[in-house]
Formats: sequence, C-alpha cells, structure tokens
Amino acid sequence: MASINGTVVLISLPAIFRGIGIDPLTSFQYLLWILFGYSIVTATLLVTFGRISDMYGRVRLYNLGFAIFTAGSILLYLTPNGGDTGALELIFFRIVQGIGAAFLFANSAAIITDAFPHNERGKALGINQVAALAGSLLGLTLGGVLAGIDWRFVFLVSVPVGLVGTGWSYLKLKELARIRKDQKLDMFGNATFGLGLTLVLIAVTYGLVPYGSATMGWGDPWVTLGLAAGVALLIAFLFIERRAADPMFRLDLFKVRMFSAANLAGVMGSIGRGGVMIMLIILLQGIWLPLHGYSYSSTPFWAGIYMLPMMAGFIVMGPVSGWLSDKYGARGFATLGMVIGALAFIALSFLPYNFDYPTFALVLFVMGIGSGMFAAPNTASIMNSVPAEHRGAASGMTTTLQNTGQTVSLALFFTVIISALASNLPSAFTTALTNAGAPQLAPAFSSIPPTGALFAAFLGYNPMASILADPRLAGVLSSIPQSATTLLEGNSFFPNAIAPAFMSALQLSFYIGAALSLAGAVASVFRGSRYIHELEQQEGRKAGEKEAVAARAPTSTASAPAPPVPGGIEALDSGERKGDPRESTSAE
Repeated sequence: MASINGTVVLISLPAIFRGIGIDPLTSFQYLLWILFGYSIVTATLLVTFGRISDMYGRVRLYNLGFAIFTAGSILLYLTPNGGDTGALELIFFRIVQGIGAAFLFANSAAIITDAFPHNERGKALGINQVAALAGSLLGLTLGGVLAGIDWRFVFLVSVPVGLVGTGWSYLKLKELARIRKDQKLDMFGNATFGLGLTLVLIAVTYGLVPYGSATMGWGDPWVTLGLAAGVALLIAFLFIERRAADPMFRLDLFKVRMFSAANLAGVMGSIGRGGVMIMLIILLQGIWLPLHGYSYSSTPFWAGIYMLPMMAGFIVMGPVSGWLSDKYGARGFATLGMVIGALAFIALSFLPYNFDYPTFALVLFVMGIGSGMFAAPNTASIMNSVPAEHRGAASGMTTTLQNTGQTVSLALFFTVIISALASNLPSAFTTALTNAGAPQLAPAFSSIPPTGALFAAFLGYNPMASILADPRLAGVLSSIPQSATTLLEGNSFFPNAIAPAFMSALQLSFYIGAALSLAGAVASVFRGSRYIHELEQQEGRKAGEKEAVAARAPTSTASAPAPPVPGGIEALDSGERKGDPRESTSAE
C-alpha cells in the first residue's frame, strides 16, 4: 500500500490538478512537491523512526504507521478546497501519508528479520520486496484506472486496505525483539540528520525548476545555500554520532565489511535505476505511444501497462534469488543481478525511439530479473550482519540510503535530459516547423522551456495544443494554412520533433546507469562470503547445544530434574566454552 502511493500520483496528476482547478504547466512547484514530497519525508524520517522502534517496539510503531497512513489517505480524499489552497492541502496530507509510510518502511525488514532464522531470511525478504516493487508498478496502473473515474478515488483506494491492515497488524503481529527502554533518544543527532537531509533533497528538487532565463535552477542562490547547509549539517551529524552515548545510528556498523559493501552496492543501484522508470515513462508517453495512435490523454494509463514486464521479472526472480542466497550466500547472486542490470541498460541504449515493443518488453523483463536477483540477497546480508537490537536503525538507514539514491538519480537524469533538450530543442523545432510549412512559429518555439514540453507529455497533455493555444500566437496562426495547424496538433509532430534530442540524452543516461550498476557489482564482490553477526552465531550454537543436551538426557523420569552435566547447559549459559577464546561472558 505504501509503495502504491509512492507512484500512483505519477499517472493521476493530470486528473488531480484538473480536479482542484490548477494548471500543472504553470504551477511547477506544486507539481514537484506532490511528486517528491512523499519520498522526501519518508527518506528523512526512516533512520529516526528505525531507532525509536528499536527502543519502544518495532511492531508497535509499525502498527502506528498503518494508522497514520490511513488517516492521511482519508484526509487526501476529503481535500476540501481547490486552487492554490487545495494544492497546499494535498501537499500537507501527502506529508502525513509519508510519515505513516516511514514507520512501515523502517520496520518491515527488521520485523521479518526477527521472525525468521538467518537461513530463511533471503526468501522472506524477497517476498517482502516483491510486494514493494509490485506496489510501485501497480500504482502506475491503478492511478490511470481510478483517475479516469474520480481523482479522489486515487487516495480513497488506500483506506479500506489501511483499515484492514491496521486491525490485522494490531491483532496478529507480535513483538519478537527485546525492547531497549533504557536507552535515550539522540536529539541532536536526529535534528542534524533530519534537517540536513531535508535541505539537500529540497535543494536537489528545486534544482530542476527553471530559474530566471536558465532552464534549470542549479544557479539559484537558494539551491546553492540549501545544498551547502544540508551537507554541513550531515557532516556535523557524523561528529555528533561519534560522541553520543546512545547514537541514532551506530557508525561502527560500517566497520563490518558485509554491511558497508552491501549498502554501497544498494546506493549505486538506486542511483543507477531510480530515475529509469520516469525516464522510460516519459519516452512512452511523449514519443512512442502517440506515434502508435494513442491519444495524449490516455498515455498515462497505457504507459503503466507497458511497464509491467519489469514487475514480472522482479516477481519471478525476487523470492527465488532470496531462497538461493539462503543456501549458497548472497555475494554471487547480488553481483550477477547488478551485472544483468548493466547489460539491460546497454541494450536499451541501442533501441530507436520508434522501437518494436516485444524487444522493449524483453529488455524490461531482463532488467526486472536483475533487480530481483540483487534486492533480496543484498537486504538479507545487511540484516544478517547487524545485532538484533540495532535492526530497526539498520533497516531505516538502508532504506534511507536507497530513497536518497533514487532522488539523486531523478535529479541526475533530469539534469542530463533537460540540458540536452535546452541546447538541441530550438534547432529541432525550427527544422520540424519549416518542414511542416509553419516557419513563422519558429521564434515562438525557440523560447519554450524544455521542462514545460517534457512535463506536458508526461502529464498527458498534447504539448502542441497547449503551446498553440497561447493568445499571443493568434496573429501568427492566422497566416498558417489549416492543414499545417492540423499537422502540428496531431500525434506525430511533437514526438518526431523532440525524439532525436531526447534520445541522445536518454542514451547518455543509460550509459550512466550501466556504469553505476557495474560499480555496484564491484562493491557487491567486496562484501565477502556469507556472514552472520557474531551474537546471532553464539545464540544459534547455544540453542543447538541445548537441544543436543536435551536429546541425551534420560526420558524415564518425567518430573525429576536432570542432574548437572559438566560443560553442559549451565556452562553454556555462563559463557564458559573451552577451546573458543572468542566467546566470553562479556561478549554474550
């Protein structure tokens, strides 16, 4: 449910903005906040909520997250106002949803890790991650279906799921981890990390907004200041954590090679793949679907449908790779998954903009296979490498790094594509307009911001119809033959005009994604062989030795206590194990 709501607005934004009476092409800041506000909130709160959950109970706060998320969904459905006020209400209610989602994301992997032994976690976490990715891709389809009925249903669909989920989790989930109420909350660490990461993510988001005459906002002083202040706070966070009595996140966990290498591989994968979904959706909506006869208003829905092969690949491989990694270790499967992802990027770079869909679907399926092969083994190795009492914080940090990587990926890929369009789009439009018999329009089109053209197609608008509706062009349009106007407003003019510039930038993005995936594969190799945290190994050995002692004990005396066994349970519980100097009373 939380994953569905991360992507459901991608497809339903046109209907949402029409419902509240806002033109998204002139309200770019609202568009960005409704798109990214949810992920920014979850990214900044995950580590804090994971640490709090370690102290007060993971199941308790997971259940609270369900309730908060459901409340946010109800508020979104009831959004009372329209216009700018309605847009601000939507943003605020999405933030409420994001708070609830952060509780869910921060604790799900930790709860599953608590519930399964280390030799079954890969399969369990694989199923969990299939649910997460399936939700992300299902959101694309649901958004198109529900928005066609009523934009409020986009948010209402979560309410029955949230109500049932809240009741079910309160009734069925049991707290398996030991609650550490003796620890204090690291207020300074939480404040510096949350504020620093928020400033960085907001600055990155506004870097995509045009500033003055520039096509992007990287030259905006506020963006520069936000980045600088955010990075400074994150650096201060590292020093604060080293001195805190009960740190929000134990940086010494990064001394464990498995933990640090697996997280680095995950970040590389998130940056490489995070922006791919939106880039491919823009390719489908702005170019391929119109060229194949789909109306612009229907492209959001069909783009979600045509992306389903990626979900199918992940669903096929996710649990299988988790199960195999339980038996043979995570390194080989996670590394191979990253290599497959890199090869899929290379394959995408060879496709023309008017590709054959079966080939495109096959590449998407292979990319899903690679993602599924990597995700579960990588997460299982991270969770296996930390002590049980820090699993909530570790899960929160891992998810934070991945969410931050996805936001950085969006900024990176959008910057590459918008920069390429800014330099190539004016000449491309001039050539296309001349060939269409309307060279008079070339000066007007040379000033079109690439973000406007790009997001018009992304939001299901006919970009040419929106541009030609400008009253300032009325005089010029009167001198153009009607046949030329009809051609300009048709489905083929805009895709053919924008495709060469867009595809050259998209190919560069694919190369960057391939390079980052290969870097993640290298990091994955250096994680080492199978690793289970020492304390969990000790607990497993103790349990096995107790079972062995119980099996050797006589069964004829039902009620009499068994006589002490030298070196048996009593010695094991006191930690006195001969021949193994690593295991001491203090360690246990």
